[in-house]
Amino acid sequence: MKKLRANINTWFEKLDKQWRELPVQQQYNYLLYCFLGYLILTVAVILKVWYDTGKSNHSLVIEHIENPVVKKKESAISIQDSLLKIIKNKSHERK
Repeated sequence: MKKLRANINTWFEKLDKQWRELPVQQQYNYLLYCFLGYLILTVAVILKVWYDTGKSNHSLVIEHIENPVVKKKESAISIQDSLLKIIKNKSHERK
């Protein structure tokens, strides 16, 4: 774990050094492009949510919630692993 942390720290230091070596105008351009990409993505998500909420019908369907445990006990036995089932064997019974 310490080796992984050391590798990540050296990688971040190398990235930071490369960033600082870039001219200020190029750093500004990279930040501007990242911000514009984030802004476009945010606007797209907001428009999608706005479109979906405007398109939806305003009816709410209320149904009874069924308990899955009570439904069928027969199907639960067939789902279980065969190693968990207790199998009676005639040789293990009393005479």
